[in-house]
Amino acid sequence: MLSEVGQSSEFSPRQNAVLEQALRLLVDGGEKALTTSGVARAANCSKESLYKWFGDRDGLLSAMITYQASKVRTFERNGERLNTASLHDHLVIFARDLLEVLAGDVSLALNRLAIGQSNRDGSKLGKLLLERGRRQIDRRAIGLIDAGKRAGLLRFMDADEAYHTFYGLIVSDLHVRMLLGEPGLKDSSRQAEKAVTAFLKLYGTEKVLAEAAATV
Repeated sequence: MLSEVGQSSEFSPRQNAVLEQALRLLVDGGEKALTTSGVARAANCSKESLYKWFGDRDGLLSAMITYQASKVRTFERNGERLNTASLHDHLVIFARDLLEVLAGDVSLALNRLAIGQSNRDGSKLGKLLLERGRRQIDRRAIGLIDAGKRAGLLRFMDADEAYHTFYGLIVSDLHVRMLLGEPGLKDSSRQAEKAVTAFLKLYGTEKVLAEAAATV
């Protein structure tokens, strides 16, 4: 069954606000600024509350990444049977969110920090980014693509392969270029629309292709 996915329901609104402050500290001050005392001051909460909600520093980092990943939405609703228009809209929302999150200061800071720590013994940030960030986004998006296939709108043998084609159409080498200092896209909505159009041409069923042609 489909479920609507937006901001993370794993945390309360107050916890989300604390995580937003922690992410801002990381962007503004780097790894050294990310202390329990600093987060407590910035978020106007006690260190005891931080430990209760998130545990140790690794737990806080994990929660920050989970919260950040939740900003990439897959708008799926319980009981909804996808049609061509709604599938298109859901894919565009996902693609636009993905571009905007990857291009944001927070994601760039997290990825640069992980790259800088990659040769350190015991560094966990890269693993956390994969497990709590990228793979959670992938899982939700593959669920949407599978729902499209069940509705007779998409055709593919391997959902993982189809999704990674979609991901490549959306992101290309943009994220790498931005990590190296290039500016991001001026119009993420246009890029998202182009990626979805190309994806549906590759994987859409005859029904989808016919309806798309009729709207041109």
